[in-house]
Amino acid sequence: MTAVLGATNLGKKYGRNQALTGCTLDIPAGHVVGLVGPNGAGKSTLLNLAAGMLTPTTGTIEVCGGIPGSGPAQLAKVGFVAQETPVYSGLSVADHLRLGARLNPGWDDALAHGRIARLGLDPRQRAGKLSGGQRAQLALTLGIAKRPELVLLDEPVAALDPLARREFLADLMEIVAEHGVSVVLSSHLVADLERVCDRLVVLVGGEVRLEGDVEEILATHRRLTGPRRDVATLPAEQRVVSASHTDRQTTLLVRTEAPILDPQWTVGELGLEDLVLAYLSGTGTTRRPALEVLR
Repeated sequence: MTAVLGATNLGKKYGRNQALTGCTLDIPAGHVVGLVGPNGAGKSTLLNLAAGMLTPTTGTIEVCGGIPGSGPAQLAKVGFVAQETPVYSGLSVADHLRLGARLNPGWDDALAHGRIARLGLDPRQRAGKLSGGQRAQLALTLGIAKRPELVLLDEPVAALDPLARREFLADLMEIVAEHGVSVVLSSHLVADLERVCDRLVVLVGGEVRLEGDVEEILATHRRLTGPRRDVATLPAEQRVVSASHTDRQTTLLVRTEAPILDPQWTVGELGLEDLVLAYLSGTGTTRRPALEVLR
Protein backbone atom coordinates (compact mmCIF):
# COMPACT_ATOMS: atom_id res chain seq x y z
CA MET A 1 0.00 0.00 0.00
CA THR A 2 1.49 3.35 -1.09
CA ALA A 3 2.16 5.79 1.74
CA VAL A 4 1.15 9.38 1.14
CA LEU A 5 2.87 10.50 4.34
CA GLY A 6 5.63 8.59 6.09
CA ALA A 7 7.69 9.65 9.09
CA THR A 8 10.42 7.84 11.01
CA ASN A 9 11.53 9.02 14.47
CA LEU A 10 10.46 12.52 13.45
CA GLY A 11 11.25 15.24 15.99
CA LYS A 12 10.96 19.02 16.09
CA LYS A 13 12.26 21.39 18.76
CA TYR A 14 11.56 25.10 19.20
CA GLY A 15 14.41 26.21 21.43
CA ARG A 16 14.09 24.03 24.52
CA ASN A 17 10.53 22.95 23.72
CA GLN A 18 10.06 19.57 22.05
CA ALA A 19 6.99 19.77 19.79
CA LEU A 20 7.35 16.28 18.30
CA THR A 21 9.26 13.31 19.70
CA GLY A 22 10.09 10.13 17.80
CA CYS A 23 7.00 10.44 15.62
CA THR A 24 6.66 7.42 13.34
CA LEU A 25 3.75 7.27 10.89
CA ASP A 26 2.80 5.44 7.72
CA ILE A 27 -0.38 6.91 6.25
CA PRO A 28 -1.60 5.13 3.12
CA ALA A 29 -2.83 7.07 0.10
CA GLY A 30 -6.52 7.38 -0.67
CA HIS A 31 -7.78 8.08 2.84
CA VAL A 32 -9.26 10.95 4.85
CA VAL A 33 -7.24 10.98 8.06
CA GLY A 34 -8.31 12.72 11.26
CA LEU A 35 -5.46 14.16 13.34
CA VAL A 36 -6.46 14.80 16.95
CA GLY A 37 -4.71 15.80 20.14
CA PRO A 38 -4.78 18.43 22.90
CA ASN A 39 -3.32 21.90 22.46
CA GLY A 40 0.44 21.67 22.17
CA ALA A 41 0.40 18.02 21.09
CA GLY A 42 2.30 18.79 17.87
CA LYS A 43 -0.53 18.63 15.31
CA SER A 44 0.26 21.94 13.61
CA THR A 45 3.97 21.16 13.74
CA LEU A 46 3.43 17.83 11.98
CA LEU A 47 1.31 19.43 9.27
CA ASN A 48 3.81 22.25 8.75
CA LEU A 49 6.61 19.69 8.44
CA ALA A 50 4.56 17.75 5.89
CA ALA A 51 3.89 20.93 3.91
CA GLY A 52 7.58 21.88 3.88
CA MET A 53 7.04 24.98 5.99
CA LEU A 54 9.37 23.59 8.68
CA THR A 55 12.37 21.26 8.67
CA PRO A 56 12.80 18.41 11.17
CA THR A 57 15.20 18.58 14.09
CA THR A 58 15.56 14.79 14.06
CA GLY A 59 14.29 11.92 11.96
CA THR A 60 12.81 11.97 8.48
CA ILE A 61 9.51 12.72 6.76
CA GLU A 62 8.44 11.86 3.23
CA VAL A 63 5.27 13.09 1.51
CA CYS A 64 3.97 11.83 -1.84
CA GLY A 65 7.28 10.13 -2.49
CA GLY A 66 9.49 13.17 -1.86
CA ILE A 67 11.00 15.46 0.76
CA PRO A 68 8.55 18.21 1.77
CA GLY A 69 9.39 21.62 0.29
CA SER A 70 12.25 20.24 -1.80
CA GLY A 71 11.24 22.00 -5.01
CA PRO A 72 8.37 23.19 -7.22
CA ALA A 73 7.37 19.69 -8.28
CA GLN A 74 7.12 18.57 -4.65
CA LEU A 75 5.24 21.69 -3.57
CA ALA A 76 2.72 21.08 -6.33
CA LYS A 77 1.80 17.72 -4.78
CA VAL A 78 0.54 19.23 -1.52
CA GLY A 79 -2.32 21.62 -0.80
CA PHE A 80 -2.13 23.25 2.64
CA VAL A 81 -4.78 25.24 4.47
CA ALA A 82 -3.25 26.58 7.68
CA GLN A 83 -5.14 27.05 10.93
CA GLU A 84 -6.11 30.66 10.28
CA THR A 85 -7.35 29.77 6.75
CA PRO A 86 -5.01 32.44 5.33
CA VAL A 87 -6.28 34.70 2.59
CA TYR A 88 -5.25 38.24 1.71
CA SER A 89 -7.88 40.61 3.06
CA GLY A 90 -7.11 43.34 0.51
CA LEU A 91 -7.39 41.06 -2.50
CA SER A 92 -10.64 40.10 -4.18
CA VAL A 93 -11.77 36.52 -4.70
CA ALA A 94 -10.81 36.87 -8.39
CA ASP A 95 -7.37 38.19 -7.40
CA HIS A 96 -6.81 35.05 -5.32
CA LEU A 97 -7.65 32.83 -8.27
CA ARG A 98 -5.32 34.77 -10.56
CA LEU A 99 -2.56 34.50 -7.96
CA GLY A 100 -3.17 30.76 -7.63
CA ALA A 101 -2.93 30.35 -11.40
CA ARG A 102 0.41 32.17 -11.52
CA LEU A 103 1.97 30.27 -8.63
CA ASN A 104 0.83 26.74 -9.46
CA PRO A 105 1.80 25.11 -12.76
CA GLY A 106 -0.93 22.46 -12.46
CA TRP A 107 -3.66 24.99 -11.68
CA ASP A 108 -7.17 23.94 -12.73
CA ASP A 109 -8.85 27.24 -13.56
CA ALA A 110 -12.16 25.62 -14.48
CA LEU A 111 -12.29 23.84 -11.12
CA ALA A 112 -11.47 27.02 -9.20
CA HIS A 113 -14.02 29.23 -10.98
CA GLY A 114 -16.63 26.48 -10.93
CA ARG A 115 -16.36 26.11 -7.13
CA ILE A 116 -16.49 29.86 -6.58
CA ALA A 117 -19.62 30.11 -8.72
CA ARG A 118 -21.28 27.16 -7.01
CA LEU A 119 -20.53 28.61 -3.58
CA GLY A 120 -22.10 31.90 -4.59
CA LEU A 121 -18.98 33.96 -3.90
CA ASP A 122 -18.77 37.30 -5.70
CA PRO A 123 -15.41 37.35 -7.56
CA ARG A 124 -15.22 41.10 -6.95
CA GLN A 125 -15.62 40.78 -3.17
CA ARG A 126 -12.52 41.45 -1.11
CA ALA A 127 -11.52 38.54 1.10
CA GLY A 128 -11.56 40.76 4.18
CA LYS A 129 -15.30 41.21 3.74
CA LEU A 130 -16.09 37.50 3.53
CA SER A 131 -17.55 35.49 6.41
CA GLY A 132 -15.40 32.94 8.20
CA GLY A 133 -17.05 30.11 6.31
CA GLN A 134 -16.55 31.87 2.97
CA ARG A 135 -12.87 32.49 3.71
CA ALA A 136 -12.44 28.83 4.61
CA GLN A 137 -14.09 27.81 1.35
CA LEU A 138 -11.89 30.19 -0.62
CA ALA A 139 -8.78 28.79 1.06
CA LEU A 140 -9.94 25.23 0.33
CA THR A 141 -10.56 26.17 -3.31
CA LEU A 142 -7.00 27.49 -3.60
CA GLY A 143 -5.64 24.30 -2.04
CA ILE A 144 -7.66 22.00 -4.30
CA ALA A 145 -7.36 23.85 -7.62
CA LYS A 146 -3.60 23.28 -7.71
CA ARG A 147 -4.53 19.59 -8.19
CA PRO A 148 -2.49 18.16 -5.31
CA GLU A 149 -2.13 14.53 -4.32
CA LEU A 150 -2.49 15.40 -0.63
CA VAL A 151 -4.48 18.13 1.13
CA LEU A 152 -3.43 19.16 4.65
CA LEU A 153 -6.05 21.02 6.70
CA ASP A 154 -5.12 22.50 10.09
CA GLU A 155 -8.27 23.20 12.14
CA PRO A 156 -10.07 24.66 9.10
CA VAL A 157 -13.52 24.65 10.74
CA ALA A 158 -12.61 25.66 14.30
CA ALA A 159 -14.05 29.18 14.01
CA LEU A 160 -17.12 28.25 11.96
CA ASP A 161 -20.70 27.88 13.16
CA PRO A 162 -22.24 24.38 12.99
CA LEU A 163 -23.99 24.97 9.65
CA ALA A 164 -20.85 26.39 8.02
CA ARG A 165 -18.83 23.45 9.40
CA ARG A 166 -21.27 20.96 7.95
CA GLU A 167 -21.21 22.68 4.55
CA PHE A 168 -17.41 22.83 4.53
CA LEU A 169 -17.06 19.13 5.40
CA ALA A 170 -19.69 18.14 2.83
CA ASP A 171 -17.73 20.04 0.19
CA LEU A 172 -14.53 18.35 1.33
CA MET A 173 -16.04 14.90 0.93
CA GLU A 174 -17.36 15.81 -2.51
CA ILE A 175 -13.85 16.89 -3.53
CA VAL A 176 -12.36 13.64 -2.22
CA ALA A 177 -14.94 11.60 -4.15
CA GLU A 178 -14.50 13.56 -7.40
CA HIS A 179 -10.74 14.04 -7.44
CA GLY A 180 -9.37 11.14 -5.38
CA VAL A 181 -7.08 13.26 -3.20
CA SER A 182 -5.78 12.12 0.18
CA VAL A 183 -6.58 14.35 3.15
CA VAL A 184 -5.10 14.86 6.61
CA LEU A 185 -7.50 16.95 8.70
CA SER A 186 -6.58 18.29 12.13
CA SER A 187 -9.48 19.13 14.43
CA HIS A 188 -10.59 19.18 18.06
CA LEU A 189 -14.14 18.38 16.94
CA VAL A 190 -14.20 14.59 17.03
CA ALA A 191 -17.86 14.43 15.99
CA ASP A 192 -16.95 16.20 12.74
CA LEU A 193 -14.04 13.85 12.14
CA GLU A 194 -16.27 10.83 12.72
CA ARG A 195 -18.48 11.96 9.84
CA VAL A 196 -15.70 12.31 7.27
CA CYS A 197 -12.58 10.38 8.32
CA ASP A 198 -11.81 6.71 7.75
CA ARG A 199 -8.44 6.76 9.54
CA LEU A 200 -7.30 8.35 12.79
CA VAL A 201 -4.02 9.56 14.30
CA VAL A 202 -3.93 10.59 17.98
CA LEU A 203 -1.03 12.78 19.12
CA VAL A 204 -0.34 13.36 22.81
CA GLY A 205 2.71 15.21 24.11
CA GLY A 206 4.38 15.19 20.70
CA GLU A 207 4.07 11.40 20.35
CA VAL A 208 1.75 9.17 18.32
CA ARG A 209 -0.48 7.26 20.73
CA LEU A 210 -2.88 5.68 18.25
CA GLU A 211 -2.98 5.25 14.49
CA GLY A 212 -5.25 3.17 12.32
CA ASP A 213 -8.49 2.53 10.48
CA VAL A 214 -11.47 4.01 12.34
CA GLU A 215 -13.67 0.92 11.97
CA GLU A 216 -10.91 -1.34 13.23
CA ILE A 217 -10.11 1.00 16.12
CA LEU A 218 -13.74 0.94 17.24
CA ALA A 219 -14.01 -2.83 16.76
CA THR A 220 -10.98 -3.59 18.94
CA HIS A 221 -11.71 -1.35 21.93
CA ARG A 222 -14.14 -2.20 24.72
CA ARG A 223 -15.27 -0.72 28.02
CA LEU A 224 -15.19 -3.28 30.85
CA THR A 225 -17.03 -2.75 34.13
CA GLY A 226 -16.89 -5.19 37.02
CA PRO A 227 -15.71 -5.88 40.57
CA ARG A 228 -12.57 -4.01 41.59
CA ARG A 229 -9.38 -5.75 40.53
CA ASP A 230 -5.72 -5.17 39.81
CA VAL A 231 -5.24 -4.59 36.07
CA ALA A 232 -2.02 -6.60 36.22
CA THR A 233 -4.19 -9.73 36.52
CA LEU A 234 -5.80 -9.24 33.11
CA PRO A 235 -4.97 -11.55 30.19
CA ALA A 236 -1.91 -10.46 28.22
CA GLU A 237 -3.91 -9.72 25.06
CA GLN A 238 -6.00 -7.06 26.83
CA ARG A 239 -4.08 -3.77 26.53
CA VAL A 240 -5.28 -1.22 29.06
CA VAL A 241 -5.84 2.29 27.71
CA SER A 242 -7.46 3.79 30.81
CA ALA A 243 -8.53 2.58 34.23
CA SER A 244 -10.65 4.00 37.03
CA HIS A 245 -11.59 2.46 40.36
CA THR A 246 -14.04 2.94 43.20
CA ASP A 247 -13.95 0.95 46.42
CA ARG A 248 -15.86 -1.89 44.80
CA GLN A 249 -15.77 -1.37 41.04
CA THR A 250 -13.21 -1.14 38.25
CA THR A 251 -13.90 0.42 34.86
CA LEU A 252 -11.40 -0.16 32.08
CA LEU A 253 -10.98 0.76 28.46
CA VAL A 254 -9.02 -2.01 26.76
CA ARG A 255 -7.85 -2.81 23.29
CA THR A 256 -8.10 -6.46 22.35
CA GLU A 257 -8.86 -8.58 19.30
CA ALA A 258 -9.89 -11.53 21.47
CA PRO A 259 -13.39 -12.04 22.93
CA ILE A 260 -13.98 -11.03 26.56
CA LEU A 261 -14.64 -14.37 28.29
CA ASP A 262 -14.58 -13.35 31.96
CA PRO A 263 -18.27 -13.38 33.09
CA GLN A 264 -17.56 -10.82 35.82
CA TRP A 265 -17.10 -8.09 33.21
CA THR A 266 -19.95 -6.10 31.73
CA VAL A 267 -18.75 -5.32 28.20
CA GLY A 268 -19.70 -2.12 26.39
CA GLU A 269 -18.79 -0.59 23.04
CA LEU A 270 -17.45 2.95 22.66
CA GLY A 271 -18.06 5.84 20.33
CA LEU A 272 -15.08 7.49 18.69
CA GLU A 273 -15.26 10.57 20.91
CA ASP A 274 -15.16 8.57 24.15
CA LEU A 275 -12.28 6.50 22.82
CA VAL A 276 -10.26 9.54 21.76
CA LEU A 277 -10.86 11.27 25.10
CA ALA A 278 -9.55 8.19 26.91
CA TYR A 279 -6.30 8.37 24.94
CA LEU A 280 -6.04 12.11 25.53
CA SER A 281 -6.84 12.03 29.24
CA GLY A 282 -3.53 10.56 30.33
CA THR A 283 -5.27 8.42 32.95
CA GLY A 284 -4.24 5.17 31.34
CA THR A 285 -2.45 2.35 33.09
CA THR A 286 0.61 1.69 30.97
CA ARG A 287 1.33 -2.04 31.07
CA ARG A 288 2.53 -2.06 27.46
CA PRO A 289 3.88 0.45 24.94
CA ALA A 290 1.55 3.43 24.55
CA LEU A 291 1.58 3.45 20.75
CA GLU A 292 -1.10 1.30 19.14
CA VAL A 293 -0.93 0.93 15.35
CA LEU A 294 -3.85 -0.73 13.58
CA ARG A 295 -3.37 -1.67 9.95
